[in-house]
Order: sequence, then structure tokens, then C-alpha cells
Amino acid sequence: MKNGFEFAVLDRGTMESPLGEKCHPCNLLPPIVPILAHSLKRTQRNRVASSNYPTDLIIQIGDSSFHLHKLVMASRSEYLKRLVFERGSNRESAGDSLIIQIKNLPGGKKSFESIVNFCYGRKFDITASNIAPLYCAAHFLEMSEELQEGNLISKTEAFLTFLILSSWKDTFRILKATESISYWAKDLQIVKRCSQAIALKVCANPNASGFTCQSERPSSKTNNSVHDWWFEDVSFLRIDHFIEVIQSIRRCGIKPELVGSCIERWTRKWFSQVTLGLDKETPKSLTLHRISIECLINILPTEENSVTCNFLLHLLKAGVMLKINSELLCVLERRVALMLEKCGVPDLLVKNQEEKCSLYDVTVVLRVLRFYVCGMSSNHSAKPKPNSVGRLVDGYLIQVARDENLTMESFKSLVEALPQNARHCDDNLYRAVDMYLKAHPNLTEEDRTDICRNLEYHRLSQEARKHVMQNERLPLKLTTEFVLLEQVNMTTSMTSNGSSYRRTNAQTIMRVNKDLKRREITNAQEINMMRKDVEIIKSQLLKVYSCKLKLQNQLKGCIR
Repeated sequence: MKNGFEFAVLDRGTMESPLGEKCHPCNLLPPIVPILAHSLKRTQRNRVASSNYPTDLIIQIGDSSFHLHKLVMASRSEYLKRLVFERGSNRESAGDSLIIQIKNLPGGKKSFESIVNFCYGRKFDITASNIAPLYCAAHFLEMSEELQEGNLISKTEAFLTFLILSSWKDTFRILKATESISYWAKDLQIVKRCSQAIALKVCANPNASGFTCQSERPSSKTNNSVHDWWFEDVSFLRIDHFIEVIQSIRRCGIKPELVGSCIERWTRKWFSQVTLGLDKETPKSLTLHRISIECLINILPTEENSVTCNFLLHLLKAGVMLKINSELLCVLERRVALMLEKCGVPDLLVKNQEEKCSLYDVTVVLRVLRFYVCGMSSNHSAKPKPNSVGRLVDGYLIQVARDENLTMESFKSLVEALPQNARHCDDNLYRAVDMYLKAHPNLTEEDRTDICRNLEYHRLSQEARKHVMQNERLPLKLTTEFVLLEQVNMTTSMTSNGSSYRRTNAQTIMRVNKDLKRREITNAQEINMMRKDVEIIKSQLLKVYSCKLKLQNQLKGCIR
């Protein structure tokens, strides 16, 4: 070929470019070398270059030793040349052979074995899975054109470029292969080049569905749209590679909604088990999770509606559990708070994974609600819609109230999270309270009274009031109060129509007639009179209730 390669076709499948072109894996044959090796004999830990000349160089890579020739290796590698000829006198030797130990060679002994084959003129496989380590190892050993024309750096560079530009699948294989050589891959910009190639293909083919290499099913058989055909492949990338790809894609101008959906796909895939068994995680893995969450938050698109409320809440939950930077937690809380007025109840549902906990994590929702209330009270220039958020929270309360594991403290905190003016009426709040009492029948009278503390008579509809007065699950104090207020309300309404009533010490009955009107009694005086009557009846009912309890206790004693 024109680029200096000589390809030997193998029978192990083909590589496919995005345009449908086929190309075979190849063997790379270098130009003429000073000493040819008949073979590279292998033992358990040794590799010996067999030729007409005795070996005079031993290179140790990990636990393996390569018995080679100085002239062959030094003629291709500037790094080895310096060690052999300039510092050879200071190196350890074994007989006539010079021993060189190489640490941290990219790709380890596999890459070095391919390099040995190259230097001795032997054929070796070069594929998408080994090209990146081989390219980095060539740079490590300084196998440049300055030392000899057609050296390994230039040849691996040409083949690497060919694979990155032509094959969608091989680009991901190259990225996968760089995970063990991150420093060199970043320094030589392999990850950046692969990321840019992926971004260019995504932008150039927004509706292509035939590139995916992880899933063989076409897009039409999944729930994905034709625009997210690339999500599945990108979701298999490691966090640092994924971030690099996302940044490249954003620079290409892909819609923020697609970018946000892709980040959500990756996060749900890799952090689906992040809330399970954190106590069993090592400090190193916890740190990795923490850094990953922080990086994901930093690359989230800032445009409105680019990410879903539910995803942000899951991200916030993971961030709280992993104790990420508090400023980033505030960023998430603020974003969700700004979205609350347009959210639905399903957007707030974040499941707990632990068996003994409540079904849904209400603490993460509570954090956002408190942030929303603080922002609503401090930002006077904006026009918040607290009533819409009130309806949302009441719907959420109805959803979570059925849970037997939801604690009273959590339920009360949610009820009290919003100010009173956030609700037009308390009908839905009453419904949630009633459902909670039904799901928790063992609550004491004091606990039930405490839960119902926020229910107010005048904020309920007539239908809800009737239900309250007939509801046996509610505390007696509340039903009594509602009965009295209902009587007062009826009296007031009928009084305003000119009807007459008699007052007694035992009933809240007011006699209002034309004589009182002629005396010009004010509304304030009438209200005060009604309040006094209510207090009298309350005290009488409490006495009756105490007598009832005494009689019940006496009856129990007689039965015993």
C-alpha cells in the first residue's frame, strides 16, 4: 500500500466501516532488518529469538524475559539504543548478555512481543484491540522515523488513523483497549481523537441505526427513537471516556435534550446498584463513585428541559449517599426546584432499594421542597406558582401515604414543607392524611392528633367536612371540633337569612331577631358570642368523654 504497509490477509472475520466497506485484519511486515530470526521460541516465562547469531540482550518485562540481539533492537528503538550503548556499562549482565528491565511499558509483554516480531521482520497481528497499546509502546520505546524509515510509530499511526476514521465499531474497541494505558492514551490524544470521530459520526448520521455494535436489534424494535441509536454503544464507555465523548458531541451542536438523555442512559446503567451495599464498598471504589457523580453533574446540559426531573432526583439521592461536594448538591436541588411547577407526581418517585425502608425516598423530595420554599421567599422578582406545587405535593403525599414503612416524622415533614398559601384547599391533603391513618391503624390518639394538626375546617369543601365528621379513623378531638364548627357555620348562615333560634347552656343556639338588628349588634360581637358558646360545649363534651372513659374502665373491672 501507499502508506508503507504490507498486509497479509487473514481468515478471522472482517472489519466494517460506517459506509459498509469491508477490510480484513492484517499482519504488518516491516522492511529489511539486520538479523532475521527463524522463530521466537516460547517457554513458560521466556521468549528466545532463534537465529544464526547468539543472543546478547535480555529484556525483562514483568515476569517474562526476552532473549534478543542488541543490534536488532537498538536499530529500531532510541530508548533501547541509549540503554545498550550509552549506559550499557552500568547495567547488570548475565554472561555476554546485557540485562535490561523495562517497567510500565504500555501493553506489557503482549505489546513487546509484537514489537520484537516487528524488529525481526516477522509477521504479527495488528487489530483494533491491540493498536492503541502498540502505538503507545512504540512511543515509549521511541521508535521514530528519525532512527529508521518505516519505523513502528509511523506505521501504527497510519493504521490507527485509518481505523478511527473508517470504523464505528473499531473506534469503541480502541477506546476499550486504552483503559489499561490511560496516561499514555491521553497524552498521545488517542481518547480525544476517538471521541471526536464518534461525535462527527453522530452529527453526520443523526438517524443512522446500523452502527451499533453492542446490540444487534434495530432501533425500531426498541423504545428508543431513531435519534438515539448511538446511546447503547456510548453507555458501555468508562466514565472518563464517556465524558470526553459527551464534550465532543456537545461541541458538534447535538441537541441538549439528546445529550441529557444519553447522560441519563449511562448513569442509570452504571449506577443502578449504587445505593445497594455501600457499606461493603472499599474506600477506593467509594471515591471513584463520588468523583463519577460529580463529573456527571458538571457535564449536564444547562438548557431548560434538557434533563428530566426524575433523573436529577436520582442523581441527588446518589450524591447525598456518597457525600459529594455540597455546592454540587445545591446545583441539583436548585435545578429540580425550578422544574417543580411543571412536574407530575411520577417525576418525584425515587425508589428505595433497602427492604426495611419506605418504598419511595421522601427525604430527597423534602430537600428540594425546602429549597423551593427558601427560593420562593427570597426571590420577590419572580412569579412562582405555589398552588401548582401544592397540588403536586398533595398528589405525592397520596402516593406515598399507602406505604406501611413510611414514618410519621417523614409524612409530617412533607405535609409541613409548604406554607399554607401553597394550597387552594385541603381536600387532597385530607385524603392523604386519611390514607396514611388507614395504612397505620396502630397509631395512638396523640399521634393521630399530631398528624391531623394541619387540617383546617374552613379550608375543606363541604363534602370533605361531612366525611371528616363521619370518619372513625380521625382523632375524637378533631371530629368534635368539626361538628361544632359545622353547627356554628349553619347557625351563621341561617342567621344571615333572618331566622330565629333559642340559646341554652347545652346547645349552640342563638336567638337572633329583628330586635338585635335594631340594637345594631356588630358582626364582631356575634362572632365572640359564638366562640363562647363553642367553648362551653367543648367543655361539656370533654366532661361527657371523661365520664365515658371512667364507665368503660369500671366495666372492664367488673368483667375481670
